Amino acid sequence: MESVLIANRGEIAVRVIRAAREVGLRTIAIYSELDRNAVHVTLADEAWHVGAPPAAESYLNIDRILEIARESGADAVHPGYGFLAENAGFAQAVMDAGLIWVGPSPEAIATMGDKIASRKAADAAGVASVPGTVEPLESIDEVVTFADEHGYPLAIKAAHGGGGKGLKVVRAAEDLQSAYESAAREADAWFASPEVYIERYLDRPRHIEAQIILDTHGNAAFLGERDCSIQRRHQKLIEETPAVGFSEEQRSALGDAALAVARAADYVNAGTVEFLLDTAGEFYFLEMNTRIQVEHTITEMATGIDLVKEQLRIAAGEKLSFDANPPATGHAIEFRVNAEDPASGFLPNPGDIVEYHEPGGLGIRLDSGVRAGSAISQYYDNLIAKLVVWGRDREEAISRGRRALEAFQISGVETTIGAHLMILDTPEFQSGSYWTTFITDEMDFSGLTKGTTPAVPEEEELEERNMTVEVGGRRFVVRYWAPVMAASQSSGQRAAPRRRAPKLERQEASNEGAGVVAAPMQGTIVKVHKAAGSEVEAGESICVLEAMKMENEIKAPISGEIVDLRVQPGDTVASGAVIMVIR
Repeated sequence: MESVLIANRGEIAVRVIRAAREVGLRTIAIYSELDRNAVHVTLADEAWHVGAPPAAESYLNIDRILEIARESGADAVHPGYGFLAENAGFAQAVMDAGLIWVGPSPEAIATMGDKIASRKAADAAGVASVPGTVEPLESIDEVVTFADEHGYPLAIKAAHGGGGKGLKVVRAAEDLQSAYESAAREADAWFASPEVYIERYLDRPRHIEAQIILDTHGNAAFLGERDCSIQRRHQKLIEETPAVGFSEEQRSALGDAALAVARAADYVNAGTVEFLLDTAGEFYFLEMNTRIQVEHTITEMATGIDLVKEQLRIAAGEKLSFDANPPATGHAIEFRVNAEDPASGFLPNPGDIVEYHEPGGLGIRLDSGVRAGSAISQYYDNLIAKLVVWGRDREEAISRGRRALEAFQISGVETTIGAHLMILDTPEFQSGSYWTTFITDEMDFSGLTKGTTPAVPEEEELEERNMTVEVGGRRFVVRYWAPVMAASQSSGQRAAPRRRAPKLERQEASNEGAGVVAAPMQGTIVKVHKAAGSEVEAGESICVLEAMKMENEIKAPISGEIVDLRVQPGDTVASGAVIMVIR
């Protein structure tokens, strides 16, 4: 293996490029039109255009990715996380093309990526799961039957999903229908399958996951646990290792269970087995992520092992470079810095980064794929950076994290930095006695001050140009865009087609009346609950807006009649666009 194509973008693409460079591999990046000047593109040895901004036309375009792999002479494909990382069909297509797949087998991905099949595998390995269905739901009647038998709360979850996508918690019978439909829609949007299943929802559990890695020579290692219980919208926000208050007996049992699940699926390469820990200290199998995990960084900081390098070694047929279950030292914490507005319920906040200054110093690591001027697009995940800190103990790690967060300067979009600082100062985080819904249950971020965005220079108008170049004796015509020149406008020559630089519009919502309902962000209307002329109550859900593949319920600000309905399902709306007027 001499070269690797990274079938991803953003910080994970940068992460893989760095590891591949260290082991002497040629790195090949792919980019959508929106990512033409992204950090991962400039770091790779070469970069290839994969398609238009929408992920379906670029980072999910299997045929085009394989075409690039062939044309670039790539030996291997590393999928990172997200996009096609847990797509068994993509893994098989890569292997069928004669390339090395940096990950587990397609069969293992199919088994563990299907949440229902993975529950069966866990049961076969003697690892208990949270009580739930073991077949995809066929109708709402099955949901009602399960609810009658097990009671509330319940969780309806995407069968092929993870990361909180396609997960809806139901606490009352009247919410079953809407939750079932919404979970199916999100599952279809994220994982191209509307299949969902149902299980008991544990109140106040901790989310504990085990990092494992297995090679083709029979070696397997458990690299410790991570506590991922600080979440919003069922998605992780802060992770740390080791888990506070986790005994050696629990740690050993967790590692044994995780490896048993992996072996039951004939799993090879890096993977993460996730569990829920109840208030009695019992843990239940939740799911397995068949790829490198976002929060793998804290395991690396605690163990000193480069997991991406190990992935590449295993894919090349080599053994693990370390002995099983190496000891961890100190304490590591990861803070996910996302383009979200905590004061508005962590709504995604796409836009352009104007200023970007990273912290530094002993024990601080930044994994990011942005710089000043980078766009946080509605088309992709809104993760800006991962701030990772290490300390000799948890107290030092927290102190170091606070310093680093205070020094991390980002403007142009709202971020989660302020929320992280608030969380660090809570008695629950200080003592390690938090749970998965702690943020929702106990915290109020409405008082966070919004950042001040510096003025952005006026957007330049660009024109398309062509340049003929020779590379290795082969002629290429290169298309590029440059600022419009006055000469081209006055010379009498026909100007090339023009376009605007890719930039998201930011608009302020109208404040003409309390009943004006405006889109809180750019996105697509996927459902409208009420018709024009209908009466609504203040706080009642009136439509669903999907942005960054997350559904957001838009609620009526006042009680009254919908006198002007301006959207229908399928409409794309800009941030601040008027959706309806209530009087």
